[in-house]
Amino acid sequence: MSRLPRLARLLRFAVVGGVNTLTFYGCYLALHPWLPYFAAYTIAFLFSMVGSFFLNTYFTYRTRPSWKKFLLFPLTQVTNYVVQSAGLVVLVNWCGLGTRIAPLLAAVLAIPFTYLVSTRILVPGRGVSASVGGADGGTGDGRTGDDGRMGHDGRTGDDGRTGDETQPVRSGGPA
Repeated sequence: MSRLPRLARLLRFAVVGGVNTLTFYGCYLALHPWLPYFAAYTIAFLFSMVGSFFLNTYFTYRTRPSWKKFLLFPLTQVTNYVVQSAGLVVLVNWCGLGTRIAPLLAAVLAIPFTYLVSTRILVPGRGVSASVGGADGGTGDGRTGDDGRMGHDGRTGDDGRTGDETQPVRSGGPA
């Protein structure tokens, strides 16, 4: 991938990250008065993760969501959650930062880790998706060949697409 498309994708990732952070932070602030800060943080994180998946597949990486990617996407967020959680605890307990601002700073610190892992999961033919599809349903050329596509309404479809608009349509026959 050349430098300009990578930069454009990184900028789209930043926009999605901003929207996701606002969603997360709004949920966190709404839950914070009613729950301990870490419980509010966890619930807000899970809620925003679902939105992040769809925004990243459609907008950032311009690929189609599939059930396989949806189920693998939390793996990208495990790193994010661990980095943010550790940052949150350190910022609150060791640095004395307030519980209202610390989650925001912890989220910013986790961005580079999230971008790298998300790219490996959501971009067809790279990283975990490719290795998972390799011996049991891969196309032989690095594409994953997911069987369970998600349509815009979240249901599966069987249009034979690879999940990336730039890839050719595969036939449904045997390899």
